[in-house]
Amino acid sequence: MTPGRYRHFKGNDYEVLLVARDVETEEPVVVYQALYGERGHWVRSLADFTAHVTRDGYDGPRFVPIES
Repeated sequence: MTPGRYRHFKGNDYEVLLVARDVETEEPVVVYQALYGERGHWVRSLADFTAHVTRDGYDGPRFVPIES
């Protein structure tokens, strides 16, 4: 996972800041920030961040890297 800008399958853009580890499970998690609205920070497991999604007529990766 490379830091940078990613687009969520619903269309919003995010900046991946870093990959960290959950203190209890040591599972890798992605720390990222919304590039819209209040620009909130979010954490999602790396497995979930890179997962394939089939929902709302979409079939593909949850996030895709985009040019800055």
